[in-house]
Amino acid sequence: MSSILIIEDEERISSFVSKGLKAQGYACTVVEDGVDGLQLALSGEFDLVLLDVGLPGIDGFEVLRRIRKHDTQLPIVMLTARTATEDTVAGLDGGANDYLVKPFKFDELAARVRSRLRDAAGGVQEASLTIAHEGLSIDLKSRRAAVDGRTVELSVREFALTEEFLRHPDQVLSREQLLSRVWGYDFDPGSNVVDVYVSYLRAKLGPGRIETVRGMGYRLREHAAE
Repeated sequence: MSSILIIEDEERISSFVSKGLKAQGYACTVVEDGVDGLQLALSGEFDLVLLDVGLPGIDGFEVLRRIRKHDTQLPIVMLTARTATEDTVAGLDGGANDYLVKPFKFDELAARVRSRLRDAAGGVQEASLTIAHEGLSIDLKSRRAAVDGRTVELSVREFALTEEFLRHPDQVLSREQLLSRVWGYDFDPGSNVVDVYVSYLRAKLGPGRIETVRGMGYRLREHAAE
C-alpha cells in the first residue's frame, strides 16, 4: 500500500482528497502547515507528497526547495489556486513532478498520483544508465549532465526534458508529446512551458543542439559548430 502525505491547510480540500485516495487503497496522512509537513516529508515514510502552495509557517515553494535539498526522488505534486505561468514554472523548476490548479476533479488528481507513483517505481530500474548523443550526456544515477565533457547544471525539469530528447535523438517531438511525457499534462493549447524550457536548454546546451521544426515541434540533432 502506497503512503501519501497531504500538506494542505484547507480542511475541506484535504478531507475530500484524503477520503478519495483512501477509497482507492492508499494510506493518507494530512498535515496543515509547512513546518510539520516538511518534517514528515523528510521522514522517509511516504511514497508521494501532495503539497499546497499557500501554507502557514513556510509556504509550499520553500517546503519544496528544502525537500529537494535532501531528497531528489520523492514524487511531489503541487496543489495551488495560482494560475500564473510564472508560478507553474517556479514549482516545476523547483523540483515538483506535477502541478494541479484548484479547483480540480478528483479523477484527474488520482490519475496524476498513479502516474507519478509508476514513474518513481520505474526509475529505480534505470538508475545506473547513462544516455548520450553527439557530445551531450546525462547520468541518471548522479543526475548530472555534460556537454562535450563540460558539466552543466540543470534543474529537475530541465534534466527531465533533456532525458526525453536523448531518448529520441533526431526525432521530432511535438509540444503536446513533451508536455505529456515531461510534465504529465494533457494537451493545453494555452501553455508555453515547453517553449520556455527549450529556451533554457538552448542557453545551457548550446543554441544549435535543439532544432525547431516549424509547425511540428523540436528535434535533438548534432550540435552545430559555432
